[in-house]
Amino acid sequence: MTAIAFAWSALGGDPALLARGSTVVRRGALAARLDVRELARVCVGTCALAAAELGARRAGLPEVPGVHVDDGAVATAFVSERHLLVDGRVPVAFAPLSRFWRTADGWVRTHANYPHHRARLLGALGLADDATVDDVAGRLAERSALAVEETVYGAGGLAVALRTVPEWAAHPQAAALAERPLVERGRLDRAPVRTLAPVDVRPLLPAAGLRVLDLTRVTGGPVATRTLALLGADVLRLDPPRLPELPDAHADTGFGKRSAALDLVADRSAFEELLAAADVVVTGYRPGALDRFGLSAEALAERRPGLVVAQLSAWGAYGPWGGRRGFDSLVQAATGIAAVEGSPERPGALPAQALDHGTGYLLAAAVLRALTEQSYEGGSRFVRLALARTAAWLTDGVTPGVPGAEPYHGPEPWLAETDSRLGRLRYARPPVSFAGGPTDWARPPGPWGGDTARWV
Repeated sequence: MTAIAFAWSALGGDPALLARGSTVVRRGALAARLDVRELARVCVGTCALAAAELGARRAGLPEVPGVHVDDGAVATAFVSERHLLVDGRVPVAFAPLSRFWRTADGWVRTHANYPHHRARLLGALGLADDATVDDVAGRLAERSALAVEETVYGAGGLAVALRTVPEWAAHPQAAALAERPLVERGRLDRAPVRTLAPVDVRPLLPAAGLRVLDLTRVTGGPVATRTLALLGADVLRLDPPRLPELPDAHADTGFGKRSAALDLVADRSAFEELLAAADVVVTGYRPGALDRFGLSAEALAERRPGLVVAQLSAWGAYGPWGGRRGFDSLVQAATGIAAVEGSPERPGALPAQALDHGTGYLLAAAVLRALTEQSYEGGSRFVRLALARTAAWLTDGVTPGVPGAEPYHGPEPWLAETDSRLGRLRYARPPVSFAGGPTDWARPPGPWGGDTARWV
């Protein structure tokens, strides 16, 4: 089975629709030892196909519009955070303490971009808040990688030991992931068939009129909701007032959306009003973190029958690591990807945060397919994806794609500029493309938390 047939099948799609597309394959795009280019192309392609399918359904078209995937557009979008410029300023990618470190017996990868994660890492290592990179390096060099992993996790921080692919395969979390599909999906109740309002075809916006509550952070989940915004959805991102997003991450993934700060305890009535009119809720916090607020998929659907609930996590909502926090870089380290892409002297990395971006496009595709299925069969729906499950697909199951026919000379053809309340932005244009569909977002990002928590 080809990679795109596998992914489309995981989404419950009709295999006959796979013929509705064209691809421009480019040499050198997302070059790596693992076939990242094929994974990226498939994730974007299935998202575009799911969008075209829903658009045809809502517009009453006789056939699903053709999908077009260009490796250049995909490769550019998969590193959108690196191409972003805000008034000419290059964004900050990783903080100094977010990196690989040598330990007494190997390597460990830490993530400390957020101030609270940095504080927990230093606390776990018994270091002061003003500790330097050299201080951390010295402390880690004295300990084993697995000891660091457990100590930092126990303190609420983020660190994982570098593992090879076979070492990860022997881990209980890998075994739990192996029992799950790439895309988990199902019904939550027997809500009636959803009748979606017809949409115009110039441009064809499959998600027009749909309201999406975006409870995600960083990259993977925000990429999914950014894509739904491209397709016409009214996306409202909600964040805790005391936990602001990193400014550059917000600017990169905030296109097409609105952003509001909302305390789920103090402002509970406001949230319930938003939920009562929502069509989709997307969450990206670690499994169980939102359940105490009554935001499990089952609880949400009980209060809002007909809802689609999309959930993204790092490690999956099951297994011994099911409740752990995680980021793309950590998942690459734990699952063997960093070992494959590196050398005996030093771990490596994929040419993009491909687990984040790829899973984000798959998550958007799963939402779109759930909406299509609701229009035939009804039922509140859930979809669940995990970065580590996508990683397993990349290391074990992505069949090699065809060799590149066209060269990839760089990102310039797929970059654009616009003015915004944040300043003059250079950004990567969306890679999701189908006949008659949108070619750019309707609005640039605004300041984090700068909008009112209400529907348009």
